[in-house]
Amino acid sequence: MESRALGRIKITLPDLTEPGLRLSLVESLESGRGTVQEFQYADAHLRELDLAGTRLITGRITGLRAARVRFEAVNLHCVQLDACDLGVARWTGGKLTRVAFRNCKIMGAVLDDLVLEHVLFDRCKLDYTAFTKVRAAGPVAFSECGLTEASLTDCDLSDAVMRDCTLRDTEFGRGRYRGLDLRDNDLGALRGVASLNRVLIDRAQQDQLAQALMAELDVTYGDDLNVP
Repeated sequence: MESRALGRIKITLPDLTEPGLRLSLVESLESGRGTVQEFQYADAHLRELDLAGTRLITGRITGLRAARVRFEAVNLHCVQLDACDLGVARWTGGKLTRVAFRNCKIMGAVLDDLVLEHVLFDRCKLDYTAFTKVRAAGPVAFSECGLTEASLTDCDLSDAVMRDCTLRDTEFGRGRYRGLDLRDNDLGALRGVASLNRVLIDRAQQDQLAQALMAELDVTYGDDLNVP
């Protein structure tokens, strides 16, 4: 079974090469039965992709391009997404288990009320994305991802990992972040530093967090005043 270790966690990844497994090429991710299983979906270019109450189980999605994506109560289990562009995405409700996003663009998206367990975002562009009520129920990692001006509100990312990510003006709102591993990132431009109780950092990052806090407080230094 394929896995990847990042920091203190190990993520079990989709195993799509196991003996006896054959993925069938499908032309759509929709199904009248609500389940698409043991599938391969490749190189689709769509204006819209709307799914509701759908389960995608054991499959690979490659090269998908969609200008607008709307998922409602969509569950993924043992699914790998490679080089996909999900355009303006809104994903509300659902659980992702053993899912890997690799080289995907999910920019300006709204990800709301999702449960993640053994989920990896690897070299993905997630800039300007709003994460709301996203909960890590198991290992979750963001590796070499862009999260510029992303926002997190009411999320539980306890013990998750963000490694070598771009966290410029990334805003951490209220939520639970205990044990969130922020090592190997530049934290100097974070927002919402006060929400990051009990996160994991390196000692060398203390000055970066202090810099972010000073910027957020918008303090004035006495020696910058023009005193007559």
